[in-house]
Amino acid sequence: MQAELNTIDDVQTMLAGQNYVCGRALATVVFLSLRLGRPLFLEGEAGVGKTEIAKAIAAALGRRLIRLQCYEGLDASSAVYEWNFPAQMVAIRTAEAVEGTDRVALTEELFSDKYLIRRPLLEAMSDQEGGAPVLLIDELDRTDEPFEAFLLEALSDFQVTIPELGTIKAPEPPIVILTSNRTREVHDALKRRCLYHWVDYPNFEREIEILSARAPEASENLSREVVAFVQKLRTEDLFKKPGVAETIDWAKCLLALDVIDLSPEVIADTVGAILKYQDDIQKLEGSEAKRLLEEVKSELAAE
Repeated sequence: MQAELNTIDDVQTMLAGQNYVCGRALATVVFLSLRLGRPLFLEGEAGVGKTEIAKAIAAALGRRLIRLQCYEGLDASSAVYEWNFPAQMVAIRTAEAVEGTDRVALTEELFSDKYLIRRPLLEAMSDQEGGAPVLLIDELDRTDEPFEAFLLEALSDFQVTIPELGTIKAPEPPIVILTSNRTREVHDALKRRCLYHWVDYPNFEREIEILSARAPEASENLSREVVAFVQKLRTEDLFKKPGVAETIDWAKCLLALDVIDLSPEVIADTVGAILKYQDDIQKLEGSEAKRLLEEVKSELAAE
């Protein structure tokens, strides 16, 4: 951990330097994760900034970011290592063409580091310039329980075993951040190894801060209308509520169109930036967008 990160305020300042605005509760758990060397497990809806915090930490600390994007069917070999079979076959055929090849030496060479393809977990446990990397294990809830069990073992000792090479242990434990959109429950055993934080949607003032950091070109009036409208949408019965990422994307789309004030027509033209499912988009058609916008403008005017 870098010496300047002595307080929670230091962490907030560090993240703000990467345009990542967070509350004290999240800054506290990040501070403790860095100070204690414990993995950080972040749960929350998609688009609330779980992945971005790993990027911000890596950039601020000058560390390499290694990302393991989880998916259904992900297994240990895909996450740790693979052998470069095409290169191994070329080496075998080349050796066969040469008389007197030492087969024992050839076998040892074939299963050496020269032919090893390092996947994210093994790469994160390898020596890195600039210090231990930030290992982002993204959307863990997409994997299955056997992979969770393997991950539990790997993160307990920060080491992995390759049958042909033996056990490889990290010279310095990586900074580990795991995220989940909670499409299923992650096993308690893994959570117990981590510090936990639920990343919720920000309140109005916090989301304004985030938008100001990520889209500073937006006027104060447009920013307030955008944030208020998105927050109003989150109270509606939608299949997928828009996250902070959608708020930022929408504001940037509006800026690209030189929009200075929201209108039902503008919302209809740009709704694809904030809603990603047709059923949700249909709910905004007709007079619904106008009704919501009128409520938003009335509430903003009353402040």
